[in-house]
Amino acid sequence: MFKSIFTNSIGILFSRILGFIRDLMTASVLGANIYSDIFFVAFKLPNLFRRIFAEGAFSQSFIPSFTASRHKAIFAVHIFVLFFFIIFLLTMLVQLFPFYAAKTIALGFDEQTLKLAQPFVALNFYYLLFIFSVSFLSALLQYKEHFATTAFSTGLLNISMIGALLLANEKESVEIVYYLSYGVLIGGFLQFLTHFMMARRKGVIKFLFGGFKYFNSKKEKLEDEKKAFRKSFFLAIWGNSTAQFAAFIDTWLASFLVSGSISYLYYANRVFQLPLALFAIAVSVALFPRISRYIRHQKHKEAEEAFYKAFWFLAILLSLSLIGGFMLSTEIVWLLFERGAFEAADTQNTALILQMYMLGLLPYGLSKLLSLKLYAEHRQGEAAKIASYALGGNIILSLALISPLGAVGLALASSLSGVILFIYTVKAYGAERFFAIISDKKALWLLIASLVLILILYLLKEMMHDYI
Repeated sequence: MFKSIFTNSIGILFSRILGFIRDLMTASVLGANIYSDIFFVAFKLPNLFRRIFAEGAFSQSFIPSFTASRHKAIFAVHIFVLFFFIIFLLTMLVQLFPFYAAKTIALGFDEQTLKLAQPFVALNFYYLLFIFSVSFLSALLQYKEHFATTAFSTGLLNISMIGALLLANEKESVEIVYYLSYGVLIGGFLQFLTHFMMARRKGVIKFLFGGFKYFNSKKEKLEDEKKAFRKSFFLAIWGNSTAQFAAFIDTWLASFLVSGSISYLYYANRVFQLPLALFAIAVSVALFPRISRYIRHQKHKEAEEAFYKAFWFLAILLSLSLIGGFMLSTEIVWLLFERGAFEAADTQNTALILQMYMLGLLPYGLSKLLSLKLYAEHRQGEAAKIASYALGGNIILSLALISPLGAVGLALASSLSGVILFIYTVKAYGAERFFAIISDKKALWLLIASLVLILILYLLKEMMHDYI
């Protein structure tokens, strides 16, 4: 299990380092203004779908149904054709009505800004076709316990966008946004290509060809499996995507605030997403296929042991990240972004928002892990209900805090909704089982010692700063 976690974490770290290079270049070239806001809005919806599909939500709904299927190849082909066709129709709809698509994402933009944004929204939306194909092949590779291709492939998107920024250097802002948008599409194609090549090497493509070959003659045998999957899929997607929808709501509400607010939220959320992806998502993706098999074969003791090890591993890493990220928020943002068009005032605004986001790191990360049991046991409806409570809390808190605190209030509302998500997830997981895990004194003392160590290091840093 830990080998898979390590592979995922290294791949995610590689991709996120490239992502930060991309972001600091974007901040330097575009800064935090109307053009950066337009690009982030245009990239927001396909990026939302990327996180929903590529970062576990699709696989956590697909893999249990695929594992239980008696006609796996035909079932997989049916799911791929169905969803690819739906996403293709949605993409064509956006191409026909890009103005209204842009308005849906950024309702607070005026008409002139929406007209500037509409071609970029339409162009970026093509990325959905690539990322769904990538996510589908990724789920099948995960079933075979191959994680490296998916973990490292996001780096290709970032490399493509970095290349676009280098080519767009010293061009007009609108041209830079075009270059970035084409970079997104090229990156999506490269991600698909690498997954296709690995799937071919692992026998997945041959497996799928068999599904296409016998689909018409045997598709009647899938009726019960299709009904079960349709019943659970959208509930699973909804239940697994609370944080992504919360970030989407942040962008939508921030479009009513002063220029640059969307960019501040974007840059802060990018930093927040690093430990969340590096630890919580990496652990969840690596653990889920194993948990599904344990539960499928009634090996509940083995499932609990895997959860115990993963929980403390994740709790310690997320706690250290939370404290370090909160205390060093200004230094982190300064190091990553303050250059070129991104000024000192932008650093202070982004750092304050980052602190608010970091408060939600531990509840979001642990909820991600604990919810695996719900999905493995096909309790998608319960997970969706919990997600709805959290999202409802986020909306109410965002509306309450946006007026007095602005973008900072939106980030704080997101973190508070993470606490709501965690409380209900613990209740669904089983309060007794949860308290049995956290009652381990050795692990608890290790966590406390780690937190004390990072606090001492921070105080030493402050003392040295005052002395200098």
